[in-house]
Amino acid sequence: MSNFFKNKQLAAFISVLSNSFLIVLKLIAGFISGSVSIISEAIHSGSDLLASIITCVAVHESEKPADEKHPFGHGKYEDAAGFIEGVIIILAALYIIYEAARKLTGEIEPLNNSILGITVMSISVVANIAVSLYLFKVAKETDSIAVYSDAQHLNTDIFSSLTVLAGLLIIKYTGLHILDSLIAVIVAMVILQTGIKICKKTYDDLMDASLPDEEISLINSTIKKHFDNDNSAIKDIKTRKSGKRKEINITLFVDGNMTVNHAHDLCDNLEKEIENELGNTEITIHVEPSKALSCKKINK
Repeated sequence: MSNFFKNKQLAAFISVLSNSFLIVLKLIAGFISGSVSIISEAIHSGSDLLASIITCVAVHESEKPADEKHPFGHGKYEDAAGFIEGVIIILAALYIIYEAARKLTGEIEPLNNSILGITVMSISVVANIAVSLYLFKVAKETDSIAVYSDAQHLNTDIFSSLTVLAGLLIIKYTGLHILDSLIAVIVAMVILQTGIKICKKTYDDLMDASLPDEEISLINSTIKKHFDNDNSAIKDIKTRKSGKRKEINITLFVDGNMTVNHAHDLCDNLEKEIENELGNTEITIHVEPSKALSCKKINK
């Protein structure tokens, strides 16, 4: 079992524990105080908890080695999990807007215990800052889209919790109870934006969108360093991402008089250099003969 796998599993487990604790606190505070903004935060944390559970499953499945049925591995589990998490966030945001509208129309009583809400939201802010920083660190180390999505959830939770906390403080000293519903709508809009962003990012990976332009440029520049006539050596480059792995297929024109050994050494060097530049790559290179090209000598 790799350290990456252990780190991702631990991060997902910590996220589940943290969200479970905060959901219970927020629900208790929300129902006792009658604050729709706190209840909206509980719903937000509930969506985070479900997302964290999905992340645990996705991380476990994505680490399975390639098999006969899945020759390219199981990395798409993480992309699918990220997309599902994004959808959950969007649905949670829409429900919060619905609850805020009910309170604005008088269907729900105004809040009556702001001190409890202020205490719970303060705890929520501190806990989410600590956990999200840890998740972002693990996501960067492992290039895990599932852990990254989970960290993004908690990051928006920090902002929304701070907004709710500020609103409760203002309500306590001014008595402007309408702020409770307005803040809930603001929280919902932030959550909605995050959900859409995550869905877009993971949808691109699920649909095998190309790697970012800057990474394509790195691949191009790495290849061209090996050719005297560097403008026509590259016939085609196809890229995609599956979980943390970047899959790259390259077709090159090479000197038609090049030996098989020379072509093999060239491909090996290119694979190593691109791997050093991008990390977590799986590269396939196909060569085709051309009389117009000459390749630089391979330095082993």
